[in-house]
Amino acid sequence: MHANSNPIHSNQTGIHDQLAVQVARHASTQFLKPITAYNRAAFDTSLAAWKASGHQSLIIDSGCGVGLSTLHLATRFPNHFVIGIDQSQDRLARRTNWQGAVPSNCTRVRADLVDYWRLMQQEGITPDRHYLLYPNPWPKKRHLARRWHGHPVFPTVVALGGHFECRSNWRIYIEECAAALAQLTGADVAVEPYYPHDQPRGLAQQGASAPITPFEQKYLASGHGLWRCRSALLPLSERPAGPN
Repeated sequence: MHANSNPIHSNQTGIHDQLAVQVARHASTQFLKPITAYNRAAFDTSLAAWKASGHQSLIIDSGCGVGLSTLHLATRFPNHFVIGIDQSQDRLARRTNWQGAVPSNCTRVRADLVDYWRLMQQEGITPDRHYLLYPNPWPKKRHLARRWHGHPVFPTVVALGGHFECRSNWRIYIEECAAALAQLTGADVAVEPYYPHDQPRGLAQQGASAPITPFEQKYLASGHGLWRCRSALLPLSERPAGPN
């Protein structure tokens, strides 16, 4: 893995000053973008693969890229079925550095996450775990709405429930994600450094694991800090009534 990833530069020095307003606006309005036929077909295909697997518990690997993280998660959680989703057919078609047999308890699908998440909500599907690993940070201040926590679909992500985890090499992204999660759920969400156990300088963290995505490997090799936030989200139907 080449250590040639540049650090993130941004004209933001902290959480965006319009984040709370934007999250509140999205939570109070219905996102009505039409769902495309190809996304619905992709969703149905991946759902059929899950049902055919015989596994009850589901893990979603959102924005899986080449799918290396999907394979790692399927190996780490053999009693779950893992669906890796990415909008790029080119990324999904690339070879990974996976060694050994491909686990049978996973599938990868090309779909737009905006539609896929909403289809999950419509079907009442709650993943046991949901990973959002190293999304495009969109670091320019004017690009807040392009970050997932600033997007109109983010309340849907929260409504799905499950053990949600987001990782990034830009601390502000994780700080904003944690703040948006806290605003929508009313629960405290911690921001913490993440140290896969085989990173340089011998840094370790109890419960950590080896890098599972090419970006995670590349950022570590380039000396970047990694950050994450995690939250045990209740599905919308199980949350107490009243304001968050």
